[in-house]
Amino acid sequence: MIIQSKKVYIEEIWTQAQIEIKDKKIIGIYPYNTKKVDKDFGDHKILPGFIDTHCHGALGFDTNDVDLEGLKRWLKGACDEGITSLCPTTITQSEEVLKKALENVSLVSQSDYEGARIAGIHFEGPYLNKEFKGAQPESFIVQGTIKQFDEYYRVSNQLIKVITMATENDPEFTLTKHITSLGISVNIGHSAASYEEAQMALANGASGFTHTFNGMSPFKHRAVGLMGASMQIRDGYSEIITDGVHVSWPAINFLFKAKGKDHVVIVTDSVQAKKVGVGHYVFGGQNIEVKENGGAYLESGNLAGSTLLFNRALQNVIVHAQVDEVSAINAATINPAKVLKLEHIKGRLRSGYDADIVILNDNYDVQATFVEGTLEYSL
Repeated sequence: MIIQSKKVYIEEIWTQAQIEIKDKKIIGIYPYNTKKVDKDFGDHKILPGFIDTHCHGALGFDTNDVDLEGLKRWLKGACDEGITSLCPTTITQSEEVLKKALENVSLVSQSDYEGARIAGIHFEGPYLNKEFKGAQPESFIVQGTIKQFDEYYRVSNQLIKVITMATENDPEFTLTKHITSLGISVNIGHSAASYEEAQMALANGASGFTHTFNGMSPFKHRAVGLMGASMQIRDGYSEIITDGVHVSWPAINFLFKAKGKDHVVIVTDSVQAKKVGVGHYVFGGQNIEVKENGGAYLESGNLAGSTLLFNRALQNVIVHAQVDEVSAINAATINPAKVLKLEHIKGRLRSGYDADIVILNDNYDVQATFVEGTLEYSL
């Protein structure tokens, strides 16, 4: 199959081109109108598929649920927002609940399912700092041990690819170094770490920051905290929720200016209410309310995730936060691929890569989504 457009995002440049797809892969990219095409997308934009590394659920499903069909429904539904890969993300809970959740994701990943691919699991908690717990249930926050984590990793069938933890609570970074040795990306999050503690965590294997600005020690001019570390340490990957609720547009712009085009990662942090609507739900065993602004809130008023669509997340960064297109697109594609150590097969339109492709119009509406060469969504 060959598709083409006058706006194809190749090597950070818009160009007129054709893409040939065979056996789930991109096997060639050619100048526009070189070969007979199966589909001409005209002036619509062709981009690498979006990768969401931090998302709890949608369409009534939450990763902590033991619901095979619910997870499959979410994966199929994710394609209408341009997502081609995602990481189902847990929330702190009991060991029993977390093990069942990990097993559920593992079972689906080994099955014949449609839609976005499971790129791994994001294990958010339970090794967090209670001071910055956010929406994480405090009663289940525990001190991490290698023994317990290895059991979670075993149950997940080695699908855990990202973990959020408060590394300042990890003596001598023993667990951080162990997890890193397994090829898992360690994000500092829900953390009270100082700048110096964050610097030492990255020196001992951590590689990123979870939902920057949220759930972390703030920036102050005499103590810049984890927030300051996220902006100063350019090689660390900084997640950002771009719904305009969790973080203001100027703050999003500041982060991109500080980090550059290669180390910001757009995430939705979506909850089960996404594509369902406003109302009351349960998240991590806690009551939450989803309001008209799309934010999810605990009864305490703390934010507890979003209902953000990924194509709108990208649009928000460019239109509202006024970030340049290259930085924004990289944050939705190749940068999360690097976090997952998949940058050799995902995140770019390049020969030999997975044929994960999204087509957008000028209003960022998804026109079509291909996952490993299969048309999983078409408007």
